[in-house]
Amino acid sequence: MSSTRIKRAKAPPRRPARTPKKRRKVQTSRLDAFINALPVSPATLQRVANWTIGVSLAALIAVGAHATGVTAKINEEWAQAVARAGFQVKKVEVVGAERIDRLKVYDIALAQKDRSMAAVDLEGVRADLMKYGWIQDARVSRRLPDTLVVDIVERTPAAIWQHNGRLSLIDKKGVVLEPVTVATMPDLPLVIGPHANQRSQDLDRLLAEASSLKELLAGATWVGNRRWDLRFRSGETLSLPEGEAEAKKALAKFAHMDGANRLLGRGILRFDMRDPSRFVLRLPHEGQVAPAKLNDARDAAEALAASSVNEG
Repeated sequence: MSSTRIKRAKAPPRRPARTPKKRRKVQTSRLDAFINALPVSPATLQRVANWTIGVSLAALIAVGAHATGVTAKINEEWAQAVARAGFQVKKVEVVGAERIDRLKVYDIALAQKDRSMAAVDLEGVRADLMKYGWIQDARVSRRLPDTLVVDIVERTPAAIWQHNGRLSLIDKKGVVLEPVTVATMPDLPLVIGPHANQRSQDLDRLLAEASSLKELLAGATWVGNRRWDLRFRSGETLSLPEGEAEAKKALAKFAHMDGANRLLGRGILRFDMRDPSRFVLRLPHEGQVAPAKLNDARDAAEALAASSVNEG
């Protein structure tokens, strides 16, 4: 019996083992790292970016429209449409005007180029009104369909300012209200001289020290931009020293002397108190006043001298 040898097939050669590929490290940019660190989601950031871009584009379009006049044209067409609908300025109602010329207010309020209620520049009208001396404050508003309401706070005249041969009404702060003539000037104190209107509040403080003399005052002159000369209704002039404190002290002293010796109304021309150490009287000469008035002035001077000696 013959034996058969079975040959085994050779095993296929082993392939060398593949070395595992190294994974590439994905490098994250700094910007991505910063975004990932934010407490909001990327989707939210994307929406914010989209809105920012949209707003920026809208702003650029608006600037371009304004520069090319498109915006002005649109506003003009809108104002005209409002006017055609009946909303157009036809009346002006003035509130609070007593001394002021109402026609002046009407002229200012109706000086608008465009009468459409939508186009009226309320702040512009107010600014024009504030240039008018009589007006201390003003408020302008619309009353649909066709009325502008002008609410005015007037200034109160406090004195008359004489300067360079012109007379003007002024308020307590020295604001010029309007020119006046000798025939139309009201019964108010007269302040004379350059910048005297700006010193009217100083004069009020000065007269507060001698209220008994305030009603007797006819006017005051601001002399040399440094001191006051007061003129009384009875014709006398009182020259006060420089400096507010010194002037107040001198005026209070004069009020006391007038109360004790009745100096005003007795024919004396001038009382000079510019030198605090002296009180000088200027009497009229013979022929300037009636003899009785001259004697009265001399009697007043003698009484004042005697009073000064007794006090000394």
